[in-house]
Amino acid sequence: MDEAHARHVLAACEQHYNEHRPHQARNQLPPDAAEQSAVAHDLNTHKVLRTRILGGLLNEYRYAV
Repeated sequence: MDEAHARHVLAACEQHYNEHRPHQARNQLPPDAAEQSAVAHDLNTHKVLRTRILGGLLNEYRYAV
């Protein structure tokens, strides 16, 4: 591993932390998110998709559209 790899890993972690990861102090919103409406989803009608970050070290989940 070299400096370029370390920078790539840190950038991916930073992006996940600021754009996706929920934070309790922000009512489960990530730091870079604007306020979003509370939408209730019926778990029986939506498929959940997983996006693997850094080979699965981090995972992001979203509903399929």
